[in-house]
Amino acid sequence: MIRRPGDAQFTAFVQDAWRPLYRSAYLLLGEHGAAEDLAQAALTKTYAAWGRVREPDAAYGYARTVLLNEARSLFRRTSWRRELPSDDLPEQTHEPDPSDRPAVLDALRLLPPRQRAVIVLRFYEDLDVERTADTLGCSPGTVKSQTSAALSKLRRLLGDAVLPEGALHD
Repeated sequence: MIRRPGDAQFTAFVQDAWRPLYRSAYLLLGEHGAAEDLAQAALTKTYAAWGRVREPDAAYGYARTVLLNEARSLFRRTSWRRELPSDDLPEQTHEPDPSDRPAVLDALRLLPPRQRAVIVLRFYEDLDVERTADTLGCSPGTVKSQTSAALSKLRRLLGDAVLPEGALHD
């Protein structure tokens, strides 16, 4: 008989998974409150499926997939994009420093949702192309092209001093 994980194991899972789920959500959405809501929604749906979990070690992958699916639902809403497109970027008063996290986060916010998701999964979650494609429900070629486009845009936004060519392998 297979023994299913219980509430105590879910509580331990939440304590371990909250921080990485929240970070991924923040990188995807760029807002603390929305990131908390997204991570909470992912954990809530994971709890609803907890009775079907056979391997507690696989629960984080499930929760991450739920988080990404919830984020994709948000991205589809017309209210998601509050910014108006512009050909002119504001002038920078200083060169971004590699340790200047806000500049990197601001640049991530300027990426389209799919590109942002690919960057977060590939370089924050450290997934390979195939696992990223499986998680996003697209082909490996799409992951590669989205990664390349996102890195090019980040290099334009941040400059080679912050994101030099070849620093991240597309």
